[in-house]
Amino acid sequence: MASPTDGLKGYRRPQGLPFRLNKIGHVVLNVSDLDRSVRFYTELLGFQVSDVYPDAMVPGGMVFMRCNSDHHGVALVGSLAGASHSTELNHMAFEVSSLDEVLRARAHLRRYGVAIDFDGRRRAGCQIAVEFRDPDGHRLEIYWGLDQVGSDGMVRPESEWKGAQSLEQAIADPVRGQDTSLRDPSLLRK
Repeated sequence: MASPTDGLKGYRRPQGLPFRLNKIGHVVLNVSDLDRSVRFYTELLGFQVSDVYPDAMVPGGMVFMRCNSDHHGVALVGSLAGASHSTELNHMAFEVSSLDEVLRARAHLRRYGVAIDFDGRRRAGCQIAVEFRDPDGHRLEIYWGLDQVGSDGMVRPESEWKGAQSLEQAIADPVRGQDTSLRDPSLLRK
């Protein structure tokens, strides 16, 4: 019996497009309490505020934040009336430069009482990650080690996907080609 996902890998970027997208540029989220959310993204995740629109410019106000040299990677709009259902956005992910940083991020989030939804390794892409939610329930991920696809377009075969239900398990049982050596092995004991 055919599955609705059969054939999805057959879709290809058309030849001759007059442009090529380079990366996800930014995400804009509606939030219910702008101050609370800006505090979360700055004090817990380390974003910096680039600019702020007052309520007169955007109802509820808007804050542009960055985690690199781009003016903004995340913007928050304080226009969410009532509780967030966070149904349209599945999650937003932030890359870090080392596996040690993923472990430090998990410890940091726990110190501040942020509930962790998942830590370990999912399957496709094989990145090692910690997943959690912002104050409005938007799902966030901090990850390292996402598989890279070369110019030949070849991706890791499904037979090599290896999920792990904790960071410790992901580190102890790496996928082919993924060096899970830690610069600071004491992070596993913290």
